[in-house]
Amino acid sequence: MEAIETRGLTKDYGSGRGIFDLDLAVHPGEAFGFLGPNGAGKTTTIKLLMGLIRATAGSASIFGLDCGRDAVAVKQRVGYVPGELPQWGGWRGGQVVAYVGGLRGRLDRDTVDAVASRLQLDLGRRYREYSSGNKHKLALVLAFMHGPQLLVLDEPTSGLDPLHQQVFDQLVGEARAGGATVFLSSHVLSEVEHVCDRVGIVREGRLVTVSSITDLARLRAHRINIQFGDEPPLERLRALDGLEALTADGRRVTAMMRGGFEPLMAILAGHRILAFESREPSLEEIFLSFYR
Repeated sequence: MEAIETRGLTKDYGSGRGIFDLDLAVHPGEAFGFLGPNGAGKTTTIKLLMGLIRATAGSASIFGLDCGRDAVAVKQRVGYVPGELPQWGGWRGGQVVAYVGGLRGRLDRDTVDAVASRLQLDLGRRYREYSSGNKHKLALVLAFMHGPQLLVLDEPTSGLDPLHQQVFDQLVGEARAGGATVFLSSHVLSEVEHVCDRVGIVREGRLVTVSSITDLARLRAHRINIQFGDEPPLERLRALDGLEALTADGRRVTAMMRGGFEPLMAILAGHRILAFESREPSLEEIFLSFYR
């Protein structure tokens, strides 16, 4: 029995928006990353899995339970971090925890206190007094506090500082060590690489590919910008293996660089370089490069 299984899952909002014909299987105990640009259909898929919206066609199940018909039973097994956090108004963090724990039917106070302490979250404060980061910390407490069999996480580290992103990684690792399955949606490539075994890439509502995390090496690239002080060696640059999508504007050259930088540096060594910038591209840029 798969932890998550979808067959022909479709939610059509019209005008090409939604998710279409999604066939996906997430194995028990694995961490699966669901990657895509904003608006690709990640959150729609997760809402279908959580029974928050109805599918236009197809089916989705979690541990054999139908995500629509058995939504209550599904929620008891799942720790869920939504992409859009609910608004709890004047409730204190501890009251939110008690309320959600009551809905699930169980509440492990020791786990709540331990997770909140590690995230440095004060459960005595009112929700409306929380910063954006603290609201996301509370969402993580609610997701992890009952030792769920499956974690469904939609952009879970949004608003967290680097220190608490590390705590999140530790919590996920500990949950997996205890046998939990992880389904992590993100548009941040590095976040998924830290956590996941396999990834599915979705674009414009359709699943483009599913691959192991090691295969993501082919997606690693850098966007480079070079300002030359003399005439750029465009012919040599265009012939360089791994240098793609090269454009030139006068003496400024931009491109995508895959692999090591040594061959590029050898070409640049004989030229005056006024500025050199290298950065990891966004997923949107990667998709444009790979799937245009």
